[in-house]
Amino acid sequence: MRVLVTGSTGYIGSVLMPMLKDAGHDAAGIDLKLFESCTLGTAPQNEPPTEIVDVRDLQPKHLDGFDAVVHLAALSNDPLGDLNPDLTYEINHRASVRLAELAKQQGVGRYIFASSCSLYGAGEGFLDEEAPFNPLTPYGESKILTERDVSPLADDNFSPTFLRNATAYGLSPRLRADLMVNNLVGHAVTTGQVLIKSDGTPWRPLVHVSDICGAVLAMLEASRERVHNQAFNIGSTAENYQVRDVAELVQAAVPGSEITFAPGASADARDYRVDFAKVTEMVPEFRPQWTVPTGIEQMRDAFVEAGLELEDLEGERFMRIQRVQSLIDDGQIDSSLRPVTT
Repeated sequence: MRVLVTGSTGYIGSVLMPMLKDAGHDAAGIDLKLFESCTLGTAPQNEPPTEIVDVRDLQPKHLDGFDAVVHLAALSNDPLGDLNPDLTYEINHRASVRLAELAKQQGVGRYIFASSCSLYGAGEGFLDEEAPFNPLTPYGESKILTERDVSPLADDNFSPTFLRNATAYGLSPRLRADLMVNNLVGHAVTTGQVLIKSDGTPWRPLVHVSDICGAVLAMLEASRERVHNQAFNIGSTAENYQVRDVAELVQAAVPGSEITFAPGASADARDYRVDFAKVTEMVPEFRPQWTVPTGIEQMRDAFVEAGLELEDLEGERFMRIQRVQSLIDDGQIDSSLRPVTT
């Protein structure tokens, strides 16, 4: 299968691309490469070809000859989305819908959209795919709008699938430290403190980045009738955790560390648990391989080996919003996040 991946050099994309290649697919990427240098350890080698194009500027020619599109490119978290909500809707919503329209126009059969469990926002009990939406951020709302507007495009020749990923964590060649589990492990390794930035009570569904990529692969290879125009929560029901429980797992995994709370830490409105029974039943090829404890151990060992420093953890190297702000301040991109040409 010829697969075009947007966001191919990002946190998820740099794990997915070699996975697609190893599975025998012909993968190519589209990315602005804003985070290409945000590597932990050795930079990825022999990456599949990636064309530097803003997802907002894609043209029909970029879709020619592909069997599937995996759309990862987005303003990737709540703080980055809050930086400019209008820009979030432009990139995460309108450009995503336009990409689906272009893909359909060019005869691309599959469209895999990286949605998010954050569209549930907050709720009681275990939320399945029929649960009401309650987005608390522009990021979460942008995912709802894209699902709403792409779904009607589905027909006999165009098959969208929406992956509502749980909160990601885990090791990637292009690390993100603005993810909860990654941040807790990073602080424990670099400072000896497992720093909780809320009151520790919120629930989060969690999924390893490699398992997100495994879900993408399973969806691409699943029979069309099982995944056509369907939304799937991606993760495992057993992997819903309160933040304080994750902190305790990190403390146990990093010798000598202790749990602390950031100044002014308070309750977080984003508080929900998710049910993942649908994907287990309908796409049995997808089976998560990681748990939060094994992911914590993986990152602990990698951070120690790489000599991770606090300034890297908290600076532009691994914090996406700081990286974007630095690129703006340096005049490499403008306030609309487009490259500045001279």
